[in-house]
Amino acid sequence: MLALLAPAVLMVGLLFVYPLGMSLTYAFHNELTGGWDLGNFSKAFALYGGDIALTAGVTVLSTALVGVLSIAIAGYLTLGENQRAVAILGWIYRWPLFIPFVVAAQLMRTFLAKNGMLNNTLMSLGLVDPLNAVSLLDWRGVVITFVWKQLPFATLLICGAMAAMDRSMIESARGLGAGRLRALLEIVLPQVQATVWVALILSFVTMLSALSVPMMVIAGSPTMLTVDMAWRVNSYGDYGVANALGFVSFTMSGVAAWFYLRQGLRDGRPPK
Repeated sequence: MLALLAPAVLMVGLLFVYPLGMSLTYAFHNELTGGWDLGNFSKAFALYGGDIALTAGVTVLSTALVGVLSIAIAGYLTLGENQRAVAILGWIYRWPLFIPFVVAAQLMRTFLAKNGMLNNTLMSLGLVDPLNAVSLLDWRGVVITFVWKQLPFATLLICGAMAAMDRSMIESARGLGAGRLRALLEIVLPQVQATVWVALILSFVTMLSALSVPMMVIAGSPTMLTVDMAWRVNSYGDYGVANALGFVSFTMSGVAAWFYLRQGLRDGRPPK
C-alpha cells in the first residue's frame, strides 16, 4: 500500500508542498536585514491594497454569478419540458469549456471594447448612441470573461449530479402542483448542494489564479494580484513582495476551502 501511495505523495510534495514552503520563506524573509518580519506584507498592502480588494471582489462576484447561472441552466436541462430548447441549450453552453483563458481574454478584448462587437451590435439596433458607447475593458470585462469561461464547467458538474438523482421525489412534487422553480429550489438543489459547493470552490480558485484574463482585459490600474505578482518578479526581481501577495491569494483560497469543509461537516457528511 505504501508503494502504491509513494508516487502520488512524492508528486504532491514536489509540486505543491515544496513550492509552498519556498513561497512562505520568501514572503517572511527580509533581504535587507537578513531577518524575518512582515516587511514584505507591509509593502504589498501599501502598494497593492486596492488590487487585493479588487481581486477579492471580482472573484467573489464572478463565483456568485457562476453559481446562480449554472444552477439555472442545470435545472432547466433537468426539469425542462421543451425538448428542443433543452437540446439547443445543452449544445450551446459547453462551447467555452474547450477555450483556453488566453483565447477567451483575446475574444473579450475585441467584443467588449468601445468599438467592439457588442457596442456595434447595440448601435445597429438603436439601443446605444455612438457618443455614449463605453468600453467594458475593466473589472466588468474580467467578471464577464470569468463567468462566460467557468459557467460550462460548473454547469457540467451540477447537471451531472442532478441527472444522477432519483426522480421520484421530483415527479411527486410536480404531481402535487409544485412548479419547476419550486421543485428546483426545494427538492433538487438541497440534494446536490455538495456538488454545487465543489463546483464553486474549484471555479473560485481557478479564477483567482488566472493571469491572462486580467492582464489582457484590464487596461490600467487597479488590477488583480496575479498581474501584480508577475510585475514584481519580471520588472523588479522582488520575490519577497510577490510571494507576500501570493500568500494573500493563498489565504483567500484557504477561506473558501474552510467554508466548504465547515459546510460539509455541518451537513453531517465527509467533504468530497
